[in-house]
Amino acid sequence: MHKFDPANIELLIGEERYKGMDPLEFLRSNGLIQGMYIADVGCGPGFFTLPASEIVGESGKVYAVDSQENMLKALKRRKPTGNTTIVQSDESHIPIEDGSCDMVLLAFVLHEAEEKLVFLNELKRLLRPEGRLILLDWEKKIEEKGPSFEERIEKAEAVRLIERAGLEIEETGNINPSHYKIAVRKKQEA
Repeated sequence: MHKFDPANIELLIGEERYKGMDPLEFLRSNGLIQGMYIADVGCGPGFFTLPASEIVGESGKVYAVDSQENMLKALKRRKPTGNTTIVQSDESHIPIEDGSCDMVLLAFVLHEAEEKLVFLNELKRLLRPEGRLILLDWEKKIEEKGPSFEERIEKAEAVRLIERAGLEIEETGNINPSHYKIAVRKKQEA
């Protein structure tokens, strides 16, 4: 399975990406507020991490999680604030305590995961009982930008995986012609 090539880091924080999505507005509109704890899993050089740290403020915390050391080095060069903890991990184990996050953001990463169900269960472990997972990924279609068609995961398949991981779908939709969003909660015990 392909991982994003760190040689192309500038694409992740370039002007073109900001034209397509305002990360500050996206996070706010999806419920991130001051004082929350969020894990930005697959954070790359911090497209969502830096705005998240601004939103959650001093009373909140941002875990910037990535498996690629070069991505985390690029984030460090952008000088994240003191409420940001940089975490190197792998898919099957993210070294963050159980139930420590109000929100987990998984932006354009699920299609890269080797064992998607194991990965989703690991993300579920990070969530507090009322916590939310916000997943963004590429529509399964042929485009010049983004991952190849073969690497993309259909929204319906992502929904099936999420449900198999014991998570509850709150909302699905498209944020633009290329990307979909799935908002998820932990299933509440009866």
